[in-house]
Amino acid sequence: MPSDWISRRIGDLAEVFDGPHATPKKTDEGPIFLGISSLEGGRLHLSNVEHLSEENFKRWTRRVLPRFGDVVFSYETKLGEAALIPEGLRCCLGRRMGLVRPKEDILDPQYFLYYYLSPKFQEFLRSRTVHGSTVDRIPLIHFPDFEILVPPISEQRELVRILAAIDGKITQLRGTNATLEGIAQALFKSWFVDFDPVRAKAEGRDPEGVSPEVADLFPSEFEDSDLGAIPKGWRVRKWGDLIRLEYGKALRDYRVSNGRIPVYGTNGHIGFHDKPHCNHPGIVVGRKGAYRGIHFASEPFCVIDTAFFMEGREKLSWRWAYYEALRFDLNAMDSGSAIPSTDRNLFYRIPICTPPLALQLAFEDCLSSTWEKQDANIREGALLSDLRDTILPRLMSGKLCVTGENDQKESNHLALPSLGASFE
Repeated sequence: MPSDWISRRIGDLAEVFDGPHATPKKTDEGPIFLGISSLEGGRLHLSNVEHLSEENFKRWTRRVLPRFGDVVFSYETKLGEAALIPEGLRCCLGRRMGLVRPKEDILDPQYFLYYYLSPKFQEFLRSRTVHGSTVDRIPLIHFPDFEILVPPISEQRELVRILAAIDGKITQLRGTNATLEGIAQALFKSWFVDFDPVRAKAEGRDPEGVSPEVADLFPSEFEDSDLGAIPKGWRVRKWGDLIRLEYGKALRDYRVSNGRIPVYGTNGHIGFHDKPHCNHPGIVVGRKGAYRGIHFASEPFCVIDTAFFMEGREKLSWRWAYYEALRFDLNAMDSGSAIPSTDRNLFYRIPICTPPLALQLAFEDCLSSTWEKQDANIREGALLSDLRDTILPRLMSGKLCVTGENDQKESNHLALPSLGASFE
């Protein structure tokens, strides 16, 4: 460890605050009531938050009003999670949530967040966890006495620059993929929900953005069906006519396996294995849990026993089937058991408007380059995540030099002359 890296109490470097020990009445709008459910992977996820009134906001922020640069963390149940308060967020702390306000002349907030999320500190938190009969917790009264390793502020900021450059690139890739996914969903809706090409042909117009070869696959008339007016020649069928839902299998080593076959659970990709359950690209359908998602695997994959995967009863486009399945509220198809579970038979009975296979495959062909780009971005993001997770503990322990100098001041130092710059 460099001689100028010092172990210091968090309480000497920052103020530590506790959140309220009660819950206000929720409102449909207003300031955000920041619960621990919003903490995930070192970030705040604000897509599904609760609100409180301005009157309650004043009461709930008497102890502390979160501001830009504060680090919030969970000290009960969801242990190990933390995130920065972004600029412009009006919020109050929820129950079981603490807040650290660094003295920024000696502790960079982002450095503290990276240190908090590092394997070394996470292991330390586990060692200080009190295992209760109902919840696990970290005694907040002791938190200011916890020690962290602190380099000079200039080195803290250089560490942040390197790690933030990697994280920024990962965020950029995710944003690009969200845009590409939006394009794919918009095309699906236009073709198979709004029937825009059929309407255009019925009005004597050429369908916009559709090649003549593909346009020929669309009819120019509608006909009545149990689902209302649908393109002539398309069929109303049930999911059970097209697919069957197969159970996933119990796997014990999907988190540590050296295999490269992706493993999916009810909420998406969770690890890797060495042998697939499904030997083709396909669809995973959540089976158990309060939130059950539908996920697409672009290569052979495994599924654990909290989810189903689809196998076809006849030839169909898995890409078309995936976007069609996304149209339905999977979490409303509950079997009524003690654990929320997808009712397979209820899923089978859902009616869908089925286009000819040739049109399904044309949809797949039109978007093939889009999905290839998404897959490439996912692979690049995974590599960057591995890189970040590999260097994070070494940076946080001072084993990697961040000065950019070619000489190594200590035998256990490694120079990183251009790592951050290469991602800018």
